[in-house]
Amino acid sequence: MKRSLSLFLLSFFIQFTFAQSIADFLSVPFPSAMTVSSDGQKLAWVFNAQGERNIYLAASPNYKAEKLTDYQGDNGMDLGELVFSPDGKQLAFVRGNTKNRQGEPANPALLQENTEQRIFLMDLENKAMKAIGTGNSPLFHPNGKSLVYLRSGKVYHKDLLSDNASESPLFVNRGSISQLSWSPDGKWLAFKSGRTDHAFVGLYHVEDKKISYPETSLDHDEYPSWSPDGKFLAYLRVPNINNRILFTPIKESNPWSIRVLDLATMEAKEVFKSKEGIGSVMVRDLPAQNERLWWTNSGELVFPWENNGWIQLYMVNISTGDWQRLSTGSGFVERVQTSFDPDELLLTSNNFKINGRQVVRLDLKKKTVELLSNLDENHWSPFKTKDGLAYISSNYQKPAWPMLKTSDKEIRLAGELFPNQFPKGLVKPEILEIKAKDGFVSHAFLYKPQNYEAGRKYPAVIFLHGGSRRQMLDGFNYSAYYSNADAMQQFFASQGFIALTLNYRSGIGYGIHFREAENYGASGASEVGDVMAAADYLASRPDVAETQIIPWGGSYGGYLTAHALAQAPGKFLTGVDIHGVHNWNPVITNFNPWYQPEKFPEAAELAFRSSPLYHVSNWKEPVLLITGDDDRNVPVSESVELIEILRKQGVEVEQMVFPDEVHSFLLHQNWVKAYEASFDFIQKQLKAKQ
Repeated sequence: MKRSLSLFLLSFFIQFTFAQSIADFLSVPFPSAMTVSSDGQKLAWVFNAQGERNIYLAASPNYKAEKLTDYQGDNGMDLGELVFSPDGKQLAFVRGNTKNRQGEPANPALLQENTEQRIFLMDLENKAMKAIGTGNSPLFHPNGKSLVYLRSGKVYHKDLLSDNASESPLFVNRGSISQLSWSPDGKWLAFKSGRTDHAFVGLYHVEDKKISYPETSLDHDEYPSWSPDGKFLAYLRVPNINNRILFTPIKESNPWSIRVLDLATMEAKEVFKSKEGIGSVMVRDLPAQNERLWWTNSGELVFPWENNGWIQLYMVNISTGDWQRLSTGSGFVERVQTSFDPDELLLTSNNFKINGRQVVRLDLKKKTVELLSNLDENHWSPFKTKDGLAYISSNYQKPAWPMLKTSDKEIRLAGELFPNQFPKGLVKPEILEIKAKDGFVSHAFLYKPQNYEAGRKYPAVIFLHGGSRRQMLDGFNYSAYYSNADAMQQFFASQGFIALTLNYRSGIGYGIHFREAENYGASGASEVGDVMAAADYLASRPDVAETQIIPWGGSYGGYLTAHALAQAPGKFLTGVDIHGVHNWNPVITNFNPWYQPEKFPEAAELAFRSSPLYHVSNWKEPVLLITGDDDRNVPVSESVELIEILRKQGVEVEQMVFPDEVHSFLLHQNWVKAYEASFDFIQKQLKAKQ
């Protein structure tokens, strides 16, 4: 009797252990906005703990994490843009949400208060905090006594030694200002003044209180960067590409160049010009940051260039124009971080493992690179500290977490905050290459069920990322949006699904010919072929039930889910379409306000034929539509129009709408609800099929 009871309890414990909820899989606090003080003695970052966002500090020598703020609850208020003062004694940050086109800040928690972005300043010695003003992008003056920031495309200034609460622009000008940069002596503030189809680099002289545009053009002059001695200002000159529609491939354009302004003469000269052909396009979102030029102590300039089909770093001598390549291998540089050691840059790259992210040290004196990462994990957001190297790390078993590596150990910062309920024994993905019918090769990760049994047939899901300028990794992602998706794929595997995550053409990480694939997006939707190939691959596996294959994804992933269901009736059981694109024309207008379909009839016709709505009459399978109705990326009307059409066709449609929610859900509870609804809907369709 006792033995039977023991076996029963053991069986119950095993079932309970593996029957963890979606909330458990999404329970790990996500770190972001990590930064370091200029002397390398303090680290700060934001933890989003199930929607409760707070700032943490870890300081030399013991790096024990300290919670600096005490914001409570899943309230949908974003937190980020952390900036240390020059002396490291103060921390500026931004709390609140961006506005939509109607001027309304996001407020998915329906708070009865102003939720727009505000800048705060915390004294790190006494933890006193004060509000600076409404805006974003705070930047300390080099002397630390004042702060500039942006609001609605204007520059505002705050004297930190004064209690005067009034706010007014630092200066008046036309255009939308961004990319603020102080000269080392603090006498000049450089900025970009955007004028829609061109842009100027401007200068504001603090003492004279005057602005000037030393060199103007009909190109986009941008990314101003000061030399260490403050004698020169470098910037990019990028030719405008007229009528350039987003979500269409581009590999060549009029070449961009680097120019250097001599502050003594106020004359500028070209020091580098890209070649024609591959590399002539300045990729706007890579590296994924608000910088493109970095000076060395010896007066050379480091810059990104896609000369060999990969975004990599190069160096140019501004006197001779001689240039050389610095980063190596087949891979791209995604981010560049300066260091308190002026002779190095810290890179986030996939040069050493194409399906991951690694931290690489670039020695600016020796012009050599050094891998600093363990290739069994993914590392990003590197910062040199007084005692070692800080970064964020993940693998397939552990979501993103801040780490510090010293000469003799690796410290898990704030490790006590890692939740006990997060599942253990997650599945290591198999890395796949999948060839479409046109011969194009995409990349994928396959997660088998945790208690996989040979000879059994499992239902399968295909996760399709958004973007499309994204790359899923062989471990938990560096983006909160896609870290959640990785968790959901692991949840599917825990529930007896084979889960495939697809890196389809037009994504990043695999070079220009993958990213700028022919006829992708609004120019032909060629990437749909990769989704069909993934489904065919799954159907050919002996362990997959070929009638139980389900695509799901958000944004561009919702677009591909809709394409799959519309183009291939009978191929898929059902699908989950989260804020997906269904008609390219209004979505392109959302990103390119100048685009009016009636003025570009050929492009508009091709865009529509590249949309799921063009094929919607074929759609038969059930679908779950999920969206927030304050989405600023994909208008909610995309789902409103689709659901009307599908209902008229008699297609089974379920819906979940989050009031006042944006594209990347601000409320953690909405992620949980969306994923729970997705799983329940899929289970319902599986039962109906059976």
